[in-house]
Amino acid sequence: MISNAKLYGLVLSGGKSTRMGKDKGLITYHNLPQREHLYHLLSEVCNQTFLSIRKDQESEISNSFKTILDQDEFCGPYNGLLSAHKEYPEAAWLVLACDLPLMDKKALEELIAARNSDKIASAFADAEDPLPEPLCAIWEPEALKQSVEYLKAGNGSCPRKFLINSDVNLVFPKQKEVLLNANSRAEYEEALLKIAP
Repeated sequence: MISNAKLYGLVLSGGKSTRMGKDKGLITYHNLPQREHLYHLLSEVCNQTFLSIRKDQESEISNSFKTILDQDEFCGPYNGLLSAHKEYPEAAWLVLACDLPLMDKKALEELIAARNSDKIASAFADAEDPLPEPLCAIWEPEALKQSVEYLKAGNGSCPRKFLINSDVNLVFPKQKEVLLNANSRAEYEEALLKIAP
């Protein structure tokens, strides 16, 4: 396994946000659209950072952001993740979904400090429900290589299922609130309450 792989950041912002009813990447929690906020956070801790986007989003993204277009070879979050892997196969990817409004730099530094590149991935998890959070994780190059085989073998398209069945380093954040997923209006309101001073 490549232990010295460069660490690139990837904001998964190409989803359709059907449950939320509007693009989660454009919701403002910290005076910026969420995808831009996460991009800036990752830029502070990664060698390079990219927004993972759909073709139809290209025109709305400013040139100051590096982007990777979804290749549409796979379904769900794997679409963005494996499009990024295809472009930079030698990199490890710190992946963040747009539905993590409480994620902060301190938590990302915790995850990076706990990275174990002998494992396939280092993923945040809630100590009370220790399942890997695939969209708040560092995926080593080997994990992505194996994911392609896993998907081609018809195992479904769930990255969490892949990680559950792999040798993963689980990392429990000091502040578990950072893992709050805001996928619905109610969760959005909850996040706003937690962000408010």
